[in-house]
Amino acid sequence: MKRPEAGVGGGAGAGADGVARPERTPAGDLRAENGPNRTRKSAPSEQTGRASEPTEPAPTDPGRIVAVVVTHRRLEQLRASLSVVSGQTRPIDHLVVVDNADQPEVRALVESQPVEATYIGSKHNLGGAGGFALGMLHALATGADLVWCADDDGRPEGPEVLATLLDCMDRHGLAEVSPVVCDLDDPDRLAFPLRRGLVWRRLRSELYADGEDPTTASDLLPGIASLFNGALFTAEALDRVGVPDLRLFIRGDEVEVHRRLARSGLPFGTCLTTAYLHPQGSDEFKPILGGRMHTQFPDDPVKRHFTYRNRGYLLSQPGMRKLIPQEVVRFGWYFLVSRRDPAGFREWLRLQRMGAGEHFDKP
Repeated sequence: MKRPEAGVGGGAGAGADGVARPERTPAGDLRAENGPNRTRKSAPSEQTGRASEPTEPAPTDPGRIVAVVVTHRRLEQLRASLSVVSGQTRPIDHLVVVDNADQPEVRALVESQPVEATYIGSKHNLGGAGGFALGMLHALATGADLVWCADDDGRPEGPEVLATLLDCMDRHGLAEVSPVVCDLDDPDRLAFPLRRGLVWRRLRSELYADGEDPTTASDLLPGIASLFNGALFTAEALDRVGVPDLRLFIRGDEVEVHRRLARSGLPFGTCLTTAYLHPQGSDEFKPILGGRMHTQFPDDPVKRHFTYRNRGYLLSQPGMRKLIPQEVVRFGWYFLVSRRDPAGFREWLRLQRMGAGEHFDKP
């Protein structure tokens, strides 16, 4: 399960599976070659010798799409997720499931899917970070032009999600695009609050700028994306940005990849016309200063350990260091003023320093 932190092609020859595949142009090169909304003209008419009127823009072939799903002891939720992932109107070309519990019943479920599939059972729990890293690398090794991510406790909102993401990616020339992540039980609400400017948004409709009409506004929220709930990456993007860091295990690995994506200069964003459904996680986000700022406080001490430790590491990285003063103010206010919990603040500081020093101890 991926939660945001507070504040925010293959070539010719045989693939890794030994199957020979024809050479094809990577999806990113196809978009550069065709450009957005390229119009295909008809050949001259045999009767008139004149070209007919231009047709609709020819759809760009996105190439080989591999879906990567990471799971850990959630068989029935995984079943619901795979039924939607495997039932898209633009079918995936291959499914990779990384099972961090190496359960035979999960293998059987994966092998029963109506698409070509690979099951990877790990006898060592790699966490969400390592699971997605392994799945993404396997997808690239088998010739993926695009990698579509999903987890076991969420699912695309319907069968058109992948086609909608592909269309948005092609029209806007994106290297990565994500759907809006909405509450599984109330799809009009966001699964996690999102800040636009100084205002925290909690409804799907609020993601449009103030005063915008959703029927005429752009379908893209640029420079913001939730990873990895339904995120679609080009192979070129993963080549340049990399895969998640195994050391983070859970919590913050998606923020770290988002940091790299933002610094890469590659175009990315959120497609506002499609969604990924996920159990709501907004209870962790605690308002302070009359709701003008938020902090994150998971009730589970294990999740709290990974959240704060990994946040300490993230804030020590290029592009994030400017947030350190704000972080100290926010969490200092939350623990010392709102909770009146000096011991909690000391523990937060300890975990922050642990992460900043790259000491990735587990609880």
